[in-house]
Amino acid sequence: MGLLLAVEKVVMTIITVQLGNRRSAIEIIADILRLLRLGEAGKTEIMYTVKMSYSQRQKYLRNLLELGLLDEDRQDTRSVIYRITRKGLNLLTAIENMQEMLRLEELPVILHSPKIAKTGTRSGRTI
Repeated sequence: MGLLLAVEKVVMTIITVQLGNRRSAIEIIADILRLLRLGEAGKTEIMYTVKMSYSQRQKYLRNLLELGLLDEDRQDTRSVIYRITRKGLNLLTAIENMQEMLRLEELPVILHSPKIAKTGTRSGRTI
């Protein structure tokens, strides 16, 4: 997947309004990448630091490896260390830029305004 396609996917996910306090997939991915930007980490450290379940950890790490956003280094048959790749750093930068541009903390307020709720746009035109 090219970086442009990954960024487009990020934007679409960020724009999707999340209900409650649940994190979006992009927020979880960004949290994993932020942790690994600081240095390498094992599965357990990633799971506890990013606050995710075992099944989430398995799914996200597998997908991030397949996309080339992470590298893994098998220390032995049971121990694996993960590192962020250049592509992962580029995606994290893109995610952080999008979040900053959209001022994500204000996004739910904007999307829930009465005018946008009725028409789907700020201008009043239907999408």
